[in-house]
Amino acid sequence: MPLFKRKPFSLLEPPKDLDPKEKVFQIRFTREIFKDYQLNLYRQRVWSCKISGKSNLTFEEALVSEHRAVAKAQKLPTKLMAPVLQMIQYSTVGLHELVEKIYGRLHEEVFEGLELHAKQDGLEASCRILKILGSGGTEMYEVGWLLRDKTIISTSVIKGEDLIRRRPPVSRNTLRIFIRDATSQNTPWVIHENLAKRYGIPIEPPSDMMFGEGLQKRGRKRHEDGPMGDARKKMKNGEERINVPIKYPIDDLLVQPSTDDHALSKRPPLATDFRIPKYSVGDLLMVWDFCLSFGRVLNLSPFSLADLENAICHKESNALLVEIHAAIFHLLIKDEGDYFSVLQHKKRKLKVTLVTWAEYLCDFLEMTKIEELSSNISTVRKGYYSLIDTDMKLKILRELVEEAITTSPVREKLSEWVDQRQALAATKRETTRKAKDEQTSSIEGVQDGGENVDDQGKGKEENDKSNISRSKTEGKRHGHLETEIEKLSIRSCPLGKDRHHNRREGRLFVESADSKEWGYYSTKEEFDALMSSLNVKGIRERALKRQLEKLYSKISNALEKRSKEITHKLLLEEAVLRRSTRVRAQPRDNPSMSFLKYVNKWKDN
Repeated sequence: MPLFKRKPFSLLEPPKDLDPKEKVFQIRFTREIFKDYQLNLYRQRVWSCKISGKSNLTFEEALVSEHRAVAKAQKLPTKLMAPVLQMIQYSTVGLHELVEKIYGRLHEEVFEGLELHAKQDGLEASCRILKILGSGGTEMYEVGWLLRDKTIISTSVIKGEDLIRRRPPVSRNTLRIFIRDATSQNTPWVIHENLAKRYGIPIEPPSDMMFGEGLQKRGRKRHEDGPMGDARKKMKNGEERINVPIKYPIDDLLVQPSTDDHALSKRPPLATDFRIPKYSVGDLLMVWDFCLSFGRVLNLSPFSLADLENAICHKESNALLVEIHAAIFHLLIKDEGDYFSVLQHKKRKLKVTLVTWAEYLCDFLEMTKIEELSSNISTVRKGYYSLIDTDMKLKILRELVEEAITTSPVREKLSEWVDQRQALAATKRETTRKAKDEQTSSIEGVQDGGENVDDQGKGKEENDKSNISRSKTEGKRHGHLETEIEKLSIRSCPLGKDRHHNRREGRLFVESADSKEWGYYSTKEEFDALMSSLNVKGIRERALKRQLEKLYSKISNALEKRSKEITHKLLLEEAVLRRSTRVRAQPRDNPSMSFLKYVNKWKDN
């Protein structure tokens, strides 16, 4: 079941007083029944996949993600289920550490049923461990020698030194998904009771763990207390609302105009002149943000959002798109996960080139087993990738990014940023505390020192000057720390929502409530008009306005800078157009074709 704002969510039971002839609304994918229309919550991007951890999804997208994740979790060999579940049960470490622990154990230890390679008559052959034997302190193994179809053709007993361990039988990503799917709790990790009984895993916690500590009591159901739970029950049962005095802020859609309200400006219309379909803008922003945030991990130098959009829409092959694909493929290969296994099975070289990248893309599309994506394999294989629809190119890139996010290099970089942010935040708190202590001690020194009023006056004047100088220094230091912390931002979060639940991504990109269309504001005048149109009596618009006020200077400066750049770009394009009528300038001279000149300066050759 998808998580609602990363918390468990319970479906509602059908209304008890329902008339058989009464017309009702039923949610297609939850089978919930309501007397009035209640689908808006499921369309909001507040859901996350319980198994893979992917967030910012609609309910249906999270449900599909869970089904895919379960399919990946089933890739764990049956023979490894018992030892892996044994390592998971009642472990108290975090997910990343648990995955690394199990991954390392599978690489070092040998289990019955494990398939690997061993030396047979001086040659390397595939085998399966049938039984672990012991002989005079030397580990011996009874193995079955395998054909390509995994059929055992013969058996023999070999020494442990003859076994060849190339890599664990399962990837880190598969382990990560399996752990999420197999457990009902993560503090500590507790596997599902039916799995524990099936594979003989102890259900009772270890004796050194206090019973019940960190564990949920069996049979306890999640209660829907609070305003949201009450509201849902009332909407479902058709109860009348109780008239109570209004205390602002309230839900934005319930705000009624009043005579004493401050006049709100008319909200400016959104610009929607994207070259790609409006419903694909979210994918474009996601891919661009990932490539910029993890450029050093990918060995991919930065590029502008406009260049990415133009490259996606271009009907010919271009270096920017090829470099993006190649960089992500190299990351997946480095992680040695499922994609790495596919390439090894096909005996591909582990170096993606600008000539062969399309073959690696076909391998990835086959691996996803998503019909919508894999239907383009023949087109890509024939060398016509550039002719694929722009929205499909972005869906492919989105799937690549979602796979890349789960890799160890990206996770390690995220952990590094978390540690650095925490260290900077601690430094900031310590700096603030010291500044307050110094200011307090200096004031006390002036009050205690001096024998007459004149001396005290001079001392106070000197102290004020010292405090002003110190405040300026501390202000610069504080600002520097804020900048450094901002640079280590782990994810791009929406600034907030307006009364219609529209989200403003990045600075002034706007997503509609149904997550199907995007627009943007591009001038300071539009930004000011937006600010004036927000009603602080509503919960969402109040929070959004406060957030925009905090970032007002930064956003305004960025918008003004962008306006100047656009004006300069238009002048350049006019100059190119005038010159082209005289000297037939090449298309590459046009600023809008700058993506054709992209060179990956961070490429690892």
